[in-house]
Amino acid sequence: MTMMRQRIAEHMVFSKHAAHVTTVHKVDMTRIAKLRERIKGQVQAQYGFGLTFLPFVMRATTAALRQYPVVNASIDGTNIIYHRDINIGMAVALENGLIVPVIRNADEKNVIGLQRAIVDLASRARSRQLRPDEVQAGTFSITNFGSFGSVFATPVINQPQVAILGVGTVEKEPVVVDDAIAIRSMCYLALTFDHRLIDGALADQFTGKVKAVLQDWNEEVM
Repeated sequence: MTMMRQRIAEHMVFSKHAAHVTTVHKVDMTRIAKLRERIKGQVQAQYGFGLTFLPFVMRATTAALRQYPVVNASIDGTNIIYHRDINIGMAVALENGLIVPVIRNADEKNVIGLQRAIVDLASRARSRQLRPDEVQAGTFSITNFGSFGSVFATPVINQPQVAILGVGTVEKEPVVVDDAIAIRSMCYLALTFDHRLIDGALADQFTGKVKAVLQDWNEEVM
């Protein structure tokens, strides 16, 4: 193993000491998919980067973290540490491992600001140009395994955080809407949470909030 692989292995084993449970929600992303399709060319022309689904999920997640702050907390022994800031770590795949750069104060950014941060951090992570402080102080993590075509998975919590959200690929599927078959852009969100602190009802309320924001999206992106 390389030194990076050894560190990843050690941290994954350490993190599995938490009481892992995963809940999965199916989300209708059609409204966002149509919005993204309509404006992605303009975003590329105006800002110089593409527009993915991930910043929409991040934006919805920050709203849920504000409503359910315990999901943004961490555990220190028998103490619960509540964090004022929402700093979202995002898993970035490298050739020989992965790294989790952190978007600080993610709740203060709109979709375009989040997309800019995602592109910047991911690019510098792959070119090994991140500063040490840019992979520290995360309070919640998101892993976008859907970018590789995965429908859903059961992510490992990045301790001392108490939850991680996994985002599956967005695919068009036949769905029953008002007793009729419709083609909708669907996605699975998988929340793995630490059952030492978060119970199933709270985990589902949190994920339900993320789902509701995404399905009823009403923000102007530009």
